[in-house]
Amino acid sequence: MQRLFSSFADGWPGAGLLLLRLLAGSGLLYGGIVSARFALDTAQMVPLILAAAFGAMLVVGLFTPFAGIIVAAVEIWIAFSHPGYRWPQIGLAGLTLSLAMIGPGAWSIDARLFGRKQIDLSEL
Repeated sequence: MQRLFSSFADGWPGAGLLLLRLLAGSGLLYGGIVSARFALDTAQMVPLILAAAFGAMLVVGLFTPFAGIIVAAVEIWIAFSHPGYRWPQIGLAGLTLSLAMIGPGAWSIDARLFGRKQIDLSEL
């Protein structure tokens, strides 16, 4: 899993990634929950619920590359299957693809699960 991440950025770059994850994920959560309430049938609800679920994964930084790619595909699906203004979905797809390429940052669950570990040999 370490190969999926170039590094887990810390400091100001890590704070920027955290902000990017929070903005993209909260936009997905809000859009998915609000739009799913007004969906006419279950077929319209499925991509919205998927986007909200993977948006929650992005907020906490869990499996960020996988979640980013899936959310980008779902947002493109939503943009071209639902009538109306498409630019918010295309913008969220771009944000989540960039998160998938850059990685989650040091303040994420991915960093805790798959980041570099310090081994203390004196305890052995």
